[in-house]
Amino acid sequence: MEKEILKSLYFDATLSIAELVKKLTKSTPSITKAINRLLDEKIIIECGFAESTGGRRPIQFALNPDLDFHILTISADQYFSTFTLTNLSHVVIAEFRDVPLELKGSNSSNQLLSEIENILASSSIRIDRLIGIGLSMPGFVNSELGVNESYPAQHPLYKIKKDIEKKYRVPTVIENDSRCIALAEKEFGLAKNIKNSLIINLNWGVGLGIIINGVVFKGESGFAGEFSHIPLSDNNTLCSCGKRGCLEVEASLNAAIRNTENDIANNEYSIYSTFVKRNLNKIDALIESTNAGDQIVINNLGKIGYMLGKGISTLIHILNPKQIIVSGRGAEFGRILNPQIQIAINEFCIPDIAKTTQIQMSELNKQAQIKGTAAIVVESHINSILTK
Repeated sequence: MEKEILKSLYFDATLSIAELVKKLTKSTPSITKAINRLLDEKIIIECGFAESTGGRRPIQFALNPDLDFHILTISADQYFSTFTLTNLSHVVIAEFRDVPLELKGSNSSNQLLSEIENILASSSIRIDRLIGIGLSMPGFVNSELGVNESYPAQHPLYKIKKDIEKKYRVPTVIENDSRCIALAEKEFGLAKNIKNSLIINLNWGVGLGIIINGVVFKGESGFAGEFSHIPLSDNNTLCSCGKRGCLEVEASLNAAIRNTENDIANNEYSIYSTFVKRNLNKIDALIESTNAGDQIVINNLGKIGYMLGKGISTLIHILNPKQIIVSGRGAEFGRILNPQIQIAINEFCIPDIAKTTQIQMSELNKQAQIKGTAAIVVESHINSILTK
């Protein structure tokens, strides 16, 4: 009971006993008893009254902001990783953002372990005050077994969770990046209080998180949501999975970058060629170019928006969700992508089905993976503060 209350207060900040009873579907006496125990141990505090709904104003409760417990997260994409230390009030204590770390590199595992050591050394946080470490990354992540099956068993990243736990003696969880982003949208973003949502992780690739009846759906073997490998492309470009025709080759930010660089190589003028020289992360160069009104970049982003809309039409026909949220770095291009997505939906989707689904651009974008990775740690290990 206490664990569920702590999780709820982490996600919702403040709640009354009545709200906890409704949220956890438990009796008022059992919730009250647990609340009193947590108050006695100073794990939670009273934090004023909720607004009146006509009767007596209920007392609200929150996690004690003085709790000396922290979460370390590693949010990895194919080329960059962000290392973040936060407390239970979501305050960032230390952060190394966009550290160049190519997952396919031969030394990626050692570099990841080294960066964990660096961020811990940069803060004054004792390692025994970590409730857990969370790692989110692309690929066929089996969170139950704690491995990334995108890599052969002898590859260090296959068992990186085990190596982190062995080196730091801290409970560690590993999860697919798109499922973490879906969890972030469910708890902190536009999918909050929506039972059925699809969350597209638009980044270097295209991932999908599925929320059904308020729960992140993983599928039979944990790999549900491989949206990027639906064969919708007429392009013969080889996908990272080794096959051709995957949606990803035409509907990802990598595709927009590749097409822009091809246009420049064919003597088209784009200010992207200037911005890319001063940005290590090419997505940042895309953003700057878009803000400058560069027509080549805008045109190529429009193309991926149309292909994304084609894929979204397939999802609407199969799952008929209440909403589809475009999240990840790609959400930062929402004003360009959204019109092209809608054009494709109008072209490929049955109107009576499409009209019940709302397409939205995430407000979390770059923060989504970080927040979702912290959330998986909280879901698994927040009860450790009861024993510590």
